[in-house]
Amino acid sequence: MAFELPALPYARDALQPFMSAETFEYHLDKHHQAYVTNANKLIEGSGLEGKSVEEIITGSFGKNPGLFNNAAQCFNHSEFWKSMKPNGGGKAVPGALAKAIDSDLGGYDKFRADFINAGMTQFGSGWCWLAVKDGKLEIMKSPNAENPLVAGAKPIVTCDVWEHAYYIDYRNARPKFLEAFVDSLLNWDYALELYEAAR
Repeated sequence: MAFELPALPYARDALQPFMSAETFEYHLDKHHQAYVTNANKLIEGSGLEGKSVEEIITGSFGKNPGLFNNAAQCFNHSEFWKSMKPNGGGKAVPGALAKAIDSDLGGYDKFRADFINAGMTQFGSGWCWLAVKDGKLEIMKSPNAENPLVAGAKPIVTCDVWEHAYYIDYRNARPKFLEAFVDSLLNWDYALELYEAAR
């Protein structure tokens, strides 16, 4: 497969004031684009040409670090963009997912606190996730480019906690960015779509 920079599902200024158009200028156009360019170079001769991005990620993990890092970052970022929407977030969780959050994670308020804590306690660069593993919801965090796919899980909410994800808008205040993500940006409809597909 050829890696491509995805089209955003909203205008670049649609997430303001929680995420600025300037952040997209650097995060999407520079960082994400670099991962796309590098992944397309590194896939050549890897033996993983023609595979899905998920197969490339799991097939290169622990074997081809350069390809893994760039392919995983392409996947991670594409999911991050889709995990947000204008006027998102908050307690308006669709039915089936709300029930699963209650049964698997102890309810919305506990989910919110635990998800934000996962992002805050991921030391250095990385990600925090809401994922489905063995049919149940689980909050996960991972360093650098790693994601739930390498742990046998399917991510349904993706949040980037590399500094370039929030530094323009929040400087060093990662907790404020995580609060804005959960309370005002999180795309619960997309999360439900992925949840139903993962079960």
